[in-house]
Amino acid sequence: MAELGRALGRAALGAAGTAAAGATLAGLGYGLIQAEAKITRRIVGNPFDGAPDDDGVYGAAPGDPVQLLVLGDSTAAGMGADNRYQTIGAILSTGLAAIMGRPVELTNEAVVGAESSDLTAQLSRALARVDAPDVAVILVGANDVTHKIDRAISVQHLQRTVRYLRTLDIPVVVGTCPDLGTVEPIPFPLNKLLRQWSRELATAQTVAAVEAGARTVSLADLLGPEFAASPKIMFSQDRFHPSPAGYARVASALLPSVAAEVDAWPEGAEKDTEPEAQLGEGIGALDDAAERAAASPGTEVGPAEVSGRRAGPRGPWAMLRRRGEHEVTDL
Repeated sequence: MAELGRALGRAALGAAGTAAAGATLAGLGYGLIQAEAKITRRIVGNPFDGAPDDDGVYGAAPGDPVQLLVLGDSTAAGMGADNRYQTIGAILSTGLAAIMGRPVELTNEAVVGAESSDLTAQLSRALARVDAPDVAVILVGANDVTHKIDRAISVQHLQRTVRYLRTLDIPVVVGTCPDLGTVEPIPFPLNKLLRQWSRELATAQTVAAVEAGARTVSLADLLGPEFAASPKIMFSQDRFHPSPAGYARVASALLPSVAAEVDAWPEGAEKDTEPEAQLGEGIGALDDAAERAAASPGTEVGPAEVSGRRAGPRGPWAMLRRRGEHEVTDL
């Protein structure tokens, strides 16, 4: 996301000829969308040289560390955080260490500006450094949207990475593409296009990742309401990447799913319990679950079985959960 301004210009060029823009945007001219992209390039800055190096061990408890891998783009890398303890990877590591009473060693190979096609190289570097990861977290997709990467190609790269991790018996949690249409400096009508593209990619990512054996957590417009209410608190100075407070909120949505994958919760706490229908949880078709999750931040979707079968008449089964949020800012 570091080259957002130029990328939005490319997105606008693609938008002008895209029939998928929808009936609401059909009457909007090419020149208007181009102009909006130019405005956004001036508004959204790029004041950061990079992201903090957050690799290392978190938690002071004894024992062998839990090995956590993080792959993805600038959000996964922590661009906008003031120090190494404020990234998503660091907050997840600190939270897991507190829950499990064990240290957590973080290996973060995320790269600022990365697209889904970069995941293979990131994973190769990570596995060269860590022999036996316990869990991997992937956050990617925003640059695929702003660079207008073909959605099918994008999710193929993600699915290939997840499948390889699962062949190594490494659990995977994927944070799906956030809703870029909620970022305040991006004006109408470009924000509507970015919202549509973001949610379509998030839906496709969920289907691809769950089919490959991962759990997904929808980021959707997780920061949207807080950005509107307190933009100086929730977003960093470039008005696009999360601030430390914003990263804490994203990590709080991811932590329950990551903890469940490593069986971190103590007896009686939140694990993979029976779904609660009153919360909208339950087993259904994967494509339906993916669409619902894309519109509802914090929603987890994972593989499921019905009568011993992983697929039904409409394709794979999926479990949809709304785990709620675990505030980890002060850990």
